[in-house]
Amino acid sequence: MNASNLALRFLLELAALAGLATWAWSLTSGLWRFVLALVVVVIAMVLWGVFAVPNDPSRSGNAPVPIPGLLRLVLELSLLLGGVYAWHFSGFIMVAYIVGALVVVHYLLSVERIVWLVQQ
Repeated sequence: MNASNLALRFLLELAALAGLATWAWSLTSGLWRFVLALVVVVIAMVLWGVFAVPNDPSRSGNAPVPIPGLLRLVLELSLLLGGVYAWHFSGFIMVAYIVGALVVVHYLLSVERIVWLVQQ
């Protein structure tokens, strides 16, 4: 995966986390807003960082908890698209459309990696 697509994926990860935090924030009020937003973001970060395919060339190659490639692909899509839906349900419709379009662009540019993941 080329450097620009890796940078795009990183920005999409951040956008998904921000969307999830915004959504969680909108669900409650007071101190619970902070708690829920933090918990949702930490869960997403742990899922993204811990469950990986061994020797994934788009990552460090480390896999704290090794999983099959297809499951990793489903996890990535779930988190990125979950962020898109979170933006949408938080009322940021245009942000959701933009981030969603960029997710599609990212995966169109990642066909080799998708094939690699499915074969693992």
